[in-house]
Amino acid sequence: MTEPQLGQALVEEATKKSGLVWVRGTGPDRALWHVWHEGAVYLVGDGPGEQPLPDLADGSAARVTVRSKDKGGRLVAWTAAVTELAPHSAEWETAVAELKGKRLNAPDAERMTERWARECRVLRLSPQDAITELPHGSLAAAPLPTGATTREPVPASLGRLLFRREKRR
Repeated sequence: MTEPQLGQALVEEATKKSGLVWVRGTGPDRALWHVWHEGAVYLVGDGPGEQPLPDLADGSAARVTVRSKDKGGRLVAWTAAVTELAPHSAEWETAVAELKGKRLNAPDAERMTERWARECRVLRLSPQDAITELPHGSLAAAPLPTGATTREPVPASLGRLLFRREKRR
């Protein structure tokens, strides 16, 4: 455990620089893109085409783990108080303006904030404490079930196409 001010500084710097944070609610950890703004992490998700958020309810606690941007190893873990922002509130508008700049490859960039207000949740995770000591043992976990695939069978004609090109050269 570190001193409170040092812990807060580490949480802020590590989280600002990391593109992903691992967040755990009541279920498994999820890797999520985020924005650090005004002393908290802001997340958007749970809508069509957006990242699935863990089971986090307004007023609950979450566990946030921050990784190193260059090496990918765990830097700091902290407990957060979860607040769900009401659409079109002042804090929601500020958070969405920051999130919009970080959202990559949005299918509807010009109407994205309207869709977020209708169909998504915007969460604020405020740090409560920081744990900077390294864990004991492996933190490896089985991947979450998904319908996404990264590999398909190789087409039967691929070999003929590749060998034909070599013969022509």
